[in-house]
Amino acid sequence: MLIYRSVPSCVIALRVNEGDIMQFKVGAKQTMKMLEQNRAIEVYVARDADPQMKEKVVHLCERAGVPFKWFDTKDVLGETCGIDIGAAMAALVPEEE
Repeated sequence: MLIYRSVPSCVIALRVNEGDIMQFKVGAKQTMKMLEQNRAIEVYVARDADPQMKEKVVHLCERAGVPFKWFDTKDVLGETCGIDIGAAMAALVPEEE
């Protein structure tokens, strides 16, 4: 069961399993930062995002061994992340302490 809660912008928290709280770090800069810090568990990329940004984040995912999933549009990805605007990409990470 997923449970959303209010957190600072560009970070959306959700409960995946009892006791496991994960966050979406939304946006290209946040996603790349999480990949570079080896904190991303999975990455989501919108097909209509900037081609250079998509190429860079997919390369980082492949290099780090992090799975990534495609979303048809930024709007769909933004809605999935619980925000009212489109998102080019997002990273799923463990909740910060």
